[in-house]
Amino acid sequence: MNDLLTKLLTALDEHAPRRAVLETYYAGRQPLAFLSPDARAAIGTRFGVMASNLPRLAVNALAERLRVSGFRTAGQPNAGLWADWLRNDLDQLAGVAHREALLLGECFVLVWADADGPRVTIESPRQVAVRRDPATRRITAAVKRWEDGTGTMAVLYEGDRITRYRSESLGATTTGFTPVATLPNPFGQPPVVALRNSDRLLGPGASEVDDLVPLVDGLNKTLADMLVSSEYAGRPRRWATGIELEERPVLDAAGNPVIDEDGEPVTVTVNPYPEGNRMMISEDPASKFGSVPAADLAGYDSAVRVLLGQIAAVSALPAHYLGVLGDQPPSADSLRAAEASLTARAEARQATFGRAWEEVGRLMVAARTGSNAAAVDVTVQWADAATRSIAQEADAVVKLAAAGLLPPDYALARLGYSDDQIAEIRRAREREQVGKTTAEVAARAELAAQLQRDQGLSQPAALAAAGLFAAAAETRTDTAAVPTA
Repeated sequence: MNDLLTKLLTALDEHAPRRAVLETYYAGRQPLAFLSPDARAAIGTRFGVMASNLPRLAVNALAERLRVSGFRTAGQPNAGLWADWLRNDLDQLAGVAHREALLLGECFVLVWADADGPRVTIESPRQVAVRRDPATRRITAAVKRWEDGTGTMAVLYEGDRITRYRSESLGATTTGFTPVATLPNPFGQPPVVALRNSDRLLGPGASEVDDLVPLVDGLNKTLADMLVSSEYAGRPRRWATGIELEERPVLDAAGNPVIDEDGEPVTVTVNPYPEGNRMMISEDPASKFGSVPAADLAGYDSAVRVLLGQIAAVSALPAHYLGVLGDQPPSADSLRAAEASLTARAEARQATFGRAWEEVGRLMVAARTGSNAAAVDVTVQWADAATRSIAQEADAVVKLAAAGLLPPDYALARLGYSDDQIAEIRRAREREQVGKTTAEVAARAELAAQLQRDQGLSQPAALAAAGLFAAAAETRTDTAAVPTA
């Protein structure tokens, strides 16, 4: 079997335990931590799933701010590339890739071609592994492994060829694969791109959940302690003295009294006042009644706030994302200020993932045109990662455009419109202008006819009086400006 294939398959399984732990925390199914063996035995399965799922929140809060809005080549919007992007549903699947990379440290994108053009798929790091050149850190080989129900398939992507392998056993890891087919690689490079979530040069991609694991474990332990305390001491307890306790016989499974060795019924002493009784009565005047106040759980609230503060510091989540709200409702400006750190982190991820999406764009152009992917210039555009006030942003853009500082297309882009939307707005304006001018010409023609009838003007004089010559010239000019394609 191919030695390179074996090394890649080994690398594919290397981080499987870590990925399993991260996925458990993302799903909120992790067991309680920091419990002593005695406490774990006493609790049993009553708090088997007690999780405040902040890891999912930390991942999704970043992913929802990472939205690709378009591509440019040579400084101009590339409508064809964006059409291929939409045809592959990447306007939706790109968010899935971002979540996978933010959670597991990396995600992969595979580019190929079919009869309709570029074919792009999002690949999980559980199925794909890559090998990099230590000098350039570019991907030199990649493998994808999956099961098809009857065996295990593996595809090895190299710079000059692509080889398909198969093992007849399910769950094969590194052995038992035999080559099935080989075809040349027209791209000249492995058509696999990695979205790697890390600002470090070496090592595996980092997860947004890594730093949260011990803090979330501590938070869940504190919440579990609070629930246990609430169960046993969260309500006032009543007490009574001078009351004669009741003796009740012990019954077997059939409902018959249990008899001891002396032939006497076995009895137990019980509280004469069941837990659900609202009234306690005693005939003995020496009896006394009272209550023990409920336990004060405020200490747990303080502990939870300390842990949430640490989680906010580590994850860049603002306080209102974590449910920590003040007495006053937040304003739009205060929300943007609170989200500044999260916005900065999202912009950093845009820069990190942007290089990968630009590489995907180059491969898509190469798959469509047959050109050399390395020679294609592609720039990715991102939607604004910040939470904006639409009214304030629109007011600022209108003022800048009115002062002549911003052209209309750039002003629309500042407002968050994509290149396709800007082009559609431009066409709609042109149609509207043509319609207005045509309607004006028709109205002036009617006025000229009326002047001929009522005042006896000649046709040229009536047309001139109605201003129709100027309107017709304007119509011809506007019509010529409208693109026919």
